[in-house]
Amino acid sequence: MSEIEFKEKQYFGLNKMALTRRLSLSVFCFIAYYWRENNDKSGELFFVIGISIIIFSILLFFMLHFETRVLNGSIILDGLWTSRKIKIEIMSLVSAKRVDYSRYIINRAVYNLHVKGTIRFYTRGSDAVELIDKDGLIYLIGSQKADELSRTINSKLK
Repeated sequence: MSEIEFKEKQYFGLNKMALTRRLSLSVFCFIAYYWRENNDKSGELFFVIGISIIIFSILLFFMLHFETRVLNGSIILDGLWTSRKIKIEIMSLVSAKRVDYSRYIINRAVYNLHVKGTIRFYTRGSDAVELIDKDGLIYLIGSQKADELSRTINSKLK
């Protein structure tokens, strides 16, 4: 049995962009409810929708987006039940370094997104680990523990 050297779980509900969008929509529903109740007396539906959005947002705090593990000389990225498990062999990597994920403040959650020669994995935060393999493929893995992940991978590369 092998020992897990690094493990991190990232959850959907903690993504700033999605959370801001859901909370804005629920605030709109509560404002519409208040306005309708004071004018027409028929705003109960807005109240129910607003509460439903908040409950859905709370449930998303517990829904796993993806898990990053380093074990047996590989990095394993395991997403939702509909996603493929991604396995990156550490021996096939040329470099691993901590970088900023994006220059934008709000980024959307992605899993195995291929854009401009980079494969991205991200849920939240501003830090990431950039991995470059021998074929020139670039993996960008967003992480709340980017320094620890980078250190773990670099210790295996040496």
